[in-house]
Amino acid sequence: MRENYWEKINKMKIKEITIRKFHVTDYEDVVQLWSEAGIHYKPNGRESHPRMEKEIQTGQAIFLVALADKRIVGVVLGTHDSRKGWINWLAVAKEFRRQNIAFKLVSAAETRLKEQGIEVIACLIESENSISRTFFSKIGYSKAPVEYFSKKQFPDA
Repeated sequence: MRENYWEKINKMKIKEITIRKFHVTDYEDVVQLWSEAGIHYKPNGRESHPRMEKEIQTGQAIFLVALADKRIVGVVLGTHDSRKGWINWLAVAKEFRRQNIAFKLVSAAETRLKEQGIEVIACLIESENSISRTFFSKIGYSKAPVEYFSKKQFPDA
């Protein structure tokens, strides 16, 4: 039986956190991290393996992971539409929080977005996610007076 991802992490002694590009082979570990962090991803929609792979290939996605001893302990996805950048899917394993990993991931995504000429970077945070609201406020993001509407072609889009 496969050892639980968090059990492996709990046994580790961290030497260093490394930020690198997401590899397609990271998908299952990232999905498990999102799931255990309470992020509601859509495995049959935008976050499916083929869709994620395609988004990365377009060059408009900046998908980064944080590694501790070669294990994924954090993730962020930065995207843009050529005028505005977005920070999405930020997650850090509970055992690794408060170690500046989220800040390092967001900073790395912001740097890459700025290198592509993006001057405005935003994030959408679910209203019940007070941890993310506090985090983004602390790193310089301000709440915009907008409401978000969406129209989907199918439920998992």
